[in-house]
Amino acid sequence: MRSTADYLNASEAARRLGVSAKALRLYEQRGLVRPVRTEAGWRAYGPGEMARAAEIVALRGLGLSLAQVATVLDGNDQGLEAALAAHQSTLEDRARACAQAVDRVRRLRSDLAQGNTLSIAQLARLIEPPIEPVIAFDLPWPWGGERFELRTIRALNYIIGPLGSGKTRLAQRLAETVPGAGFLGLDRLANRAAANARMNADDAVRARVETALAWLVEDGAIASGALLALLVGLEDGPGILIVDMIEQGLEEATQTAMIAYLRRRGAGARSLFLLTRSSAILDLADVGPDEAIILCPANHSPPSLVAPHPGSPGYEAVATCLAPPGVRLRTEGVIAWRPAIDHSPPSAVNTARSPSR
Repeated sequence: MRSTADYLNASEAARRLGVSAKALRLYEQRGLVRPVRTEAGWRAYGPGEMARAAEIVALRGLGLSLAQVATVLDGNDQGLEAALAAHQSTLEDRARACAQAVDRVRRLRSDLAQGNTLSIAQLARLIEPPIEPVIAFDLPWPWGGERFELRTIRALNYIIGPLGSGKTRLAQRLAETVPGAGFLGLDRLANRAAANARMNADDAVRARVETALAWLVEDGAIASGALLALLVGLEDGPGILIVDMIEQGLEEATQTAMIAYLRRRGAGARSLFLLTRSSAILDLADVGPDEAIILCPANHSPPSLVAPHPGSPGYEAVATCLAPPGVRLRTEGVIAWRPAIDHSPPSAVNTARSPSR
């Protein structure tokens, strides 16, 4: 029998695999991996379980849904062709970027060979070329006209903040400022007929929506009108898209499948700005290198980028804004309330509140 030293708890197993403990639990729920249990009931991962989990992580990295992962692990390679084609496209994009970087180095070496002196700025650009702001505008109310700038637009950009922080106004200003940007508001839930009409009017949009829906359902999503309206908005048109409260109307399983789907879109997909307060959408342990978090503070300080690491400025504020879908559902529609102040003269107040004698 193996020593207990051969087994890892869920947190350590997740760390070694490069995923979150939440992802491991999802694999277990779908029957893809079965950790053993300690006498105290804790999950434990031995060499066999870790090897199985590593295979799952690798297949997910190729863009396979959990249903497709299960199929491949059972010996059926159906669906691998499309995943490998998308992975090849991503690698080719990286290769082109690498070739451009090599060419910059070659030119600098040629300059050196000709006796030219290289500046610090030229050397610094080898690591990261100078980036001018790609988005810049003056912030609307409730801010005081401060300047907002983004130097990089990631594939997924989360906008988060407490009630009254101005995150919706920031999102709307982004949609107004960025050329070609679209805004997908909460009215999508009431305008499902318009979404259906748009999908049926464009064969390309319908094909993309149907493909996305099939992938999501395979991954545990529950098909609904809210999901369909969201997908039509996501798949209809190029350019940046800002989505107001992406989790609205979606169950937890659907939210989990949706964020996995958005992360697997690959190079060339439209950039998204997602307003959210759901920890199923924004799991701080799962934020990838092509994702960014924009926090709108409660005190109406200018929005700022927050790194997804404990101890980073703003991290705790972001964490306190997030809640599981069940909690978000219970508090949906709740607004801040402050009791009215009684402006009656003190004597009148005291008289009114004094018991009869």
